[in-house]
Amino acid sequence: MNITVELCALDDKFIIYNLYPLYLYDLAEIRKMLPNKLGVFEDSDDYRTLQDQQTLFDIWWQKENILFPFLIRVDGLPAGFGLVATPPYLVDDSEYMLNEFFITRPFRNKGVGEKAAAAIFNRFPGKWMLFTTEDNARTQMFWRKTLERYALSRYKETDEDLPHFGDAKVFRFESDGLL
Repeated sequence: MNITVELCALDDKFIIYNLYPLYLYDLAEIRKMLPNKLGVFEDSDDYRTLQDQQTLFDIWWQKENILFPFLIRVDGLPAGFGLVATPPYLVDDSEYMLNEFFITRPFRNKGVGEKAAAAIFNRFPGKWMLFTTEDNARTQMFWRKTLERYALSRYKETDEDLPHFGDAKVFRFESDGLL
């Protein structure tokens, strides 16, 4: 299995746009969120189509060297994405935040997520934070296992009320870019 993590080029952003509704669908179960009256998983009926929703994410390709959209592939097929933010888009004093991370179901529990996350962390040595909702036990277990291996158990886990995100399980660690 060949796992690659690449900065998603503007010409390929539609691939992340295609994956994003799957991500929101997965989160809907955890967040106990229903689709809006038009069938889009968003908090507002302002989003009539998936294309309306996608315009929000153009920022990931407009803030070069500040926001980093990564496309994860397995044997050339899209398998997920990771969105990395840097200041001024952080909620604490970290240097990097894994804002969103998603692996599609066919590639889960095969080491893809752990290898992809490590590849992303290795690109940016420094202080990291990532978070998940307090109700997302499966994802919390994934990050504990991944960070135990990646950060050699040198990570901090806290419960926090994050600006713009609410109650969250927060993980902080440092990457030296060597693993």
